[in-house]
Amino acid sequence: MKKVLLIDDENRMLELLTLYLQPYHYECRSALGAKKGLEYIEEERFDIVLLDIMMPDMNGWAVCKEIRQHSDVPIIMVTAREQKADIVKGLKLGADDYVTKPFDETELIARIEALLRRTQSGNQIEMDGLVWNKNQFELSFKSQYIKLTPKEFALIGLFMKNSGRVFTRNQLIDLIWGMESETEGRTVDSHIRNIREKIRVTGFPIDEYLQTVWGFGYKWMKK
Repeated sequence: MKKVLLIDDENRMLELLTLYLQPYHYECRSALGAKKGLEYIEEERFDIVLLDIMMPDMNGWAVCKEIRQHSDVPIIMVTAREQKADIVKGLKLGADDYVTKPFDETELIARIEALLRRTQSGNQIEMDGLVWNKNQFELSFKSQYIKLTPKEFALIGLFMKNSGRVFTRNQLIDLIWGMESETEGRTVDSHIRNIREKIRVTGFPIDEYLQTVWGFGYKWMKK
């Protein structure tokens, strides 16, 4: 389930957006105003942000700029404004798309889905709640962040991108450590063990996914 942050200064609009999105299996977090929205961004991971422009405490352009200081989360500006200059300004500040009120429900859903496809291909992978995000260098499960070393993060990303493919230890060494590395197979085993232990404590069934192929190497099984 994708997690959406809704930022608007009108409760009615937040309720309407939630009403639109929930039937499409989006988990919605509503922030009444810019300040609350920025607080949520710091505390939680979101797949996409729907951001109103005209807010009294801090406009959407400023919020977008602030978010872009530390996050590449996809942003759609949602506003009643239709002037071309406003659209250009939002995109230059880092917004990914722009929808004007009143908007059509099906168009909004289509834009969200298209944006998620564009931004998540290769850079973000999700499997049963486990999310690997290359841009933010984060692995999480149900909003629980899993602290990994750079090599562990690269390994789990490689496996999740190549479901069903078996990698030998030597292949993993070449791909993650480099062909000139003097790393040995037992180092790979140690990293795999650490990955399993760190993910297992979150409740994700890592042993069902990251499997040992005895006498050969490892593979990721897609359920």
